[in-house]
Amino acid sequence: MPIDYEAIWDRVTDTATAVTEGIARGITRLMGSSNERQIRKMQLVVERINELGPKLRELSDAQLRELTDDFRRRLRDGESPDALLPEAFAACREASHRTLGKGRWVDDPFTGRKIPYMAHFDVQLMGGMVLHAGKIAEMVTGEGKTLVATLGAYLNALDGKGVHVVTVNDYLARRDAEWMAPIFHALGLTVGFIQSNMENADRQGAYNCDITYG
Repeated sequence: MPIDYEAIWDRVTDTATAVTEGIARGITRLMGSSNERQIRKMQLVVERINELGPKLRELSDAQLRELTDDFRRRLRDGESPDALLPEAFAACREASHRTLGKGRWVDDPFTGRKIPYMAHFDVQLMGGMVLHAGKIAEMVTGEGKTLVATLGAYLNALDGKGVHVVTVNDYLARRDAEWMAPIFHALGLTVGFIQSNMENADRQGAYNCDITYG
């Protein structure tokens, strides 16, 4: 009876694949997936941002605005944007609560605790970290993409080189810029937006802003 080498090879490769997949699953269970490890790291940063919340709430509006000057000085002195991220995100979060949320507090539907209205949720803070890292954060409608973008935009505008927030049409560019402008203004930054029918002078003015929506 002839030997079926192909069948033998199939069994060998199937066994090797099963062993490899079993090892991979075991390592993943032990150490977590790459995504899970990244989330754990981000959660530690979120905890730091939340710890800063009470301290920032004690600041006056003028003192909150002055944080931008302090952050810029620290960048010039060699501190990295990553090192500034927790404080910058916390400042942006507080500015959002004061301007868009009018300082109101609401009941958290999940825990029942009082939480600051229009302050970035933990998952939104994580989304901001992902954007700052130059990666893609996928969010469904209603999860607050427009608010999330303010985090990375603020942090990366601190070096004075300007930040562009890109969306899909003129309407959204203007709407988002006008909607989020109070946050940036509270932090001492300028905001502009680009429209397809703009005069050159107006377009230049928008591009000269700290943050430009287009």
